[in-house]
Amino acid sequence: MLTIDEVVSKLPGPLHRLVMKHNELIKFAIVGGTTFVVDTVVYYALIFTILEPKPVVARVISGVVATILSYVLNREWAFKNRGGREKHHEAMLFFGISGLAVLITAAPLYLANNVFDMRSNINGLELVVLDFFLAFILGNILGMGFRFWALRRFAFPDAEPKGGDGGSTDIHPSVEELTDEELGHA
Repeated sequence: MLTIDEVVSKLPGPLHRLVMKHNELIKFAIVGGTTFVVDTVVYYALIFTILEPKPVVARVISGVVATILSYVLNREWAFKNRGGREKHHEAMLFFGISGLAVLITAAPLYLANNVFDMRSNINGLELVVLDFFLAFILGNILGMGFRFWALRRFAFPDAEPKGGDGGSTDIHPSVEELTDEELGHA
């Protein structure tokens, strides 16, 4: 089975450079897709069983489960080449940012249910579809944008290089100037 790094190494030149330039975003998106599936399965397992009348509680629980998985995958893979913080400080920032993101993700569902009283007007399949759109499409878009910005900015900042990256005398070399090994993909 091919790993992602092996697939990337086989890409043609211009595409390889583009992928290498945006590798954190691509890995963050893959982690997000994985945690989206976990989040969705946990949410619907709760909403169709013990938390049927409480979709916001189910959404927060599923968000917390997905956040724990997200920390492990982001720390060990998507942002593995970043540093600059102690692990415990980094984890505290990650979970603080993710906690805010869970609230941002649940906000559209909360507003629809508690401000606009949506649940009293529709039911059945319409309600399931609307809940999915509010909780998983709109909510996740808002939460994902916030998480990517805040995690790069606060939890996983760039470590200040002592010299240039990869031992270079150039403090900020372009992606084309760096090798796969220097970018952590060898």
